[in-house]
Amino acid sequence: MQYSIVNYSYVLNLEDFRFDADYYKPKYLAEDAQLDKFESILLGDCAFVTDGQHGYHEVDENSPILHLTAKNAKNWFADSVGADRLAKWVDDKNSRSSLQEDDLILSTRGTVGYCALVKKDVLPANIDQDVARIAIDKDILIPEYVLTFLNCTFGQDWLQRNTTGMVQQGLSLKKVRECPLPILDKSFQECIRGTVVAAYNAINESDNLFKKSQTVLLSELGLSNWQTKHQLSFVRNYSETDKAGRIDAEYFQPKYDEIVKAIKSYPGGYSSVGKEFKQNKSVFKPTAAQTYQYVEIGSINVATGEISVSDIIGAELPDNAKRVLRKDDVIVSKVRTYRGAMAVVDQDGLIGSGAFTVLRENGQINKETLLTFLRSKPLLLWSLKPNTGTSYPVILDDDILNLPIPLFSEETQHKVKQRITESFNLRKQSKHLLECAKRAVEIAIEQNEDAAIKWLQEQTKEVGSA
Repeated sequence: MQYSIVNYSYVLNLEDFRFDADYYKPKYLAEDAQLDKFESILLGDCAFVTDGQHGYHEVDENSPILHLTAKNAKNWFADSVGADRLAKWVDDKNSRSSLQEDDLILSTRGTVGYCALVKKDVLPANIDQDVARIAIDKDILIPEYVLTFLNCTFGQDWLQRNTTGMVQQGLSLKKVRECPLPILDKSFQECIRGTVVAAYNAINESDNLFKKSQTVLLSELGLSNWQTKHQLSFVRNYSETDKAGRIDAEYFQPKYDEIVKAIKSYPGGYSSVGKEFKQNKSVFKPTAAQTYQYVEIGSINVATGEISVSDIIGAELPDNAKRVLRKDDVIVSKVRTYRGAMAVVDQDGLIGSGAFTVLRENGQINKETLLTFLRSKPLLLWSLKPNTGTSYPVILDDDILNLPIPLFSEETQHKVKQRITESFNLRKQSKHLLECAKRAVEIAIEQNEDAAIKWLQEQTKEVGSA
């Protein structure tokens, strides 16, 4: 059992009058003591802090302005995955929350504490009411350092400690502005900046390699410049609807036929996913007291294909925890809202959700080529065709298994495999650098900046970032 002894006068002097036990966890009090060793500044005194528009906003698919939400702040650098396009008048009306390069965005509702750096690749952009915009005064603190502090143990614990609410957890803008930031030596902040920049560059190079791989495959199919053409009217024979067992117009959109026709016209021939890959249909029975590493569809980063596992004891695993995953399995989400959530498993022993179709190499196509093919724009669009259901639309295993796939040449597949492997390695490198930056900030607070710089240089010397 853990407990803390706190003076009653201390509780009374708190503006929020917090007397819940969680607020005084021993780890929180220990972190307070460590932070008290340093001169600090409140976030609101070194940054402009605001949130996005409250209430209605208008979506305009032709607008260049992205509407970023909490999910776009999950991975250190703001991304555009699933972001709507915001009407210009909404952005103009809410210029205070219009993002600039090197701003930070911080999720303040629901899952509190996602913090990301804004770079040019997501601009122009604005935010919603559940995200805070933090524009750092660079003459006081370096944005990459503030980002790393907010993502490290000290920052995350402070954010969680000051989150309130019963049904939906939230962090007020007032509390965001009151977050204390230790003013560490500028040379140390520069080291952190260099490490974060190196991580960002690695991610960019990883993305470029993946896009190049997709371009190779789509060029061979004649789909590299293909544009979606949604037709308002077209004619189908009754026999086609009878054979498909579908009468919804979306299913018969000609754009889907164009994709399949391009695949079946490939000079090297075509097969099907089910013929080239074996489906993993393993049945899993958990032991109540054992801890498992569980992968659900929400565990997949749609932008990067990275997998985040959750440690869950068997008694608390969801009923849908059905598959034992092996290294090199390809997992593909069948749920429309997680379209694009697919990845190559990089370790044995994970437990996967039944919401995945799980595939293993078993033919002429390698896993890297399959992943690149399925994550391409035309194939992601095609995955909308066989959807069934309204509140929870899904596709079936057979929809994926029966999908035609071109028999790309060995030379093409080898080229794709090399690039995807390098892309994955760069992702791992970036993740390592960010973890090192985070730990270095913690060491600086726990010990001193010199010890942190020395440790950081040792951990990143092969990359040459610090």
